[in-house]
Amino acid sequence: DPQQDFALSIDHCPDVMTRTFNIRSAIVLRHSIKELYLKANLIMNGKTILTYSETICEPGHSNLIFCGKKKGEQFYYEGPVTLGIAEIPQGDYTVSVKLTNEDHAIVACVDFTVKNYSDY
Repeated sequence: DPQQDFALSIDHCPDVMTRTFNIRSAIVLRHSIKELYLKANLIMNGKTILTYSETICEPGHSNLIFCGKKKGEQFYYEGPVTLGIAEIPQGDYTVSVKLTNEDHAIVACVDFTVKNYSDY
């Protein structure tokens, strides 16, 4: 997306059974974050199976380190991510995530596909 500078790296394709993997992500903010809203969709084999939305940052209730960052600042995260799922069925998964601020400007968006098959 030419409107944003975003990078995401996963150390390796983990065994899905571990459900924990290390990521690195970085973004140079093109919009300030006073309020931040998340919308996410999970699509399995072409069908939407989960839609999720949440307010991540809001005045007076923002405990996350990127809340309050200003346009031009950089946010960087490196560390483990653990999936809270007991069993992941085989298939193609598309994850779509959009983060918008209080002005409805897109702060970041990402779509990625994960393939989970036992014969990989």
